Amino acid sequence: MPAEHAILAEIPRLRRYARALTGNDTDADDLLQDTLERALGKWLLWRPGNLRAWLLTMMHHVFLNQLRSRPALVPLDDDAPAIPVRPQQQDELEVRDLDRALACLLPDQREVLLLVGLEELSYADTARILGIPQGTVMSRLSRAREKLRAILAGEDRPVHLKVVK
Repeated sequence: MPAEHAILAEIPRLRRYARALTGNDTDADDLLQDTLERALGKWLLWRPGNLRAWLLTMMHHVFLNQLRSRPALVPLDDDAPAIPVRPQQQDELEVRDLDRALACLLPDQREVLLLVGLEELSYADTARILGIPQGTVMSRLSRAREKLRAILAGEDRPVHLKVVK
């Protein structure tokens, strides 16, 4: 099967994961394009096996490279904005709240949560994609789920740390 056809079949899942990682369509499209460009350029290095895992691993690395290259944002005030209480009336509002709550997670927790929960990958596959031990996957997933529950319940409070010299 030519590279284009095999990769083409994975684009919807890649785009969904990119959207979940970046939080907006524009950055997701850029991440997807960069990932596809790299995948086609390195196609000769791919060994037959789990193409999706290979592409997701590549997307993970591209995403981390993009994060490292962005300038650090400094918050204007110490208090994090509060997440509104999740409304029960409309699904669209629930999805919006979930999207905002996911954006509040640390990137390493969000990646694990998305790969296991959204992409339905096993802990072992997730560990291979992210290049971390399986136990780390399980602990990050646990922390991500707990933080997500707290944010959606409106119980998440910013932690104020003291600088110790």
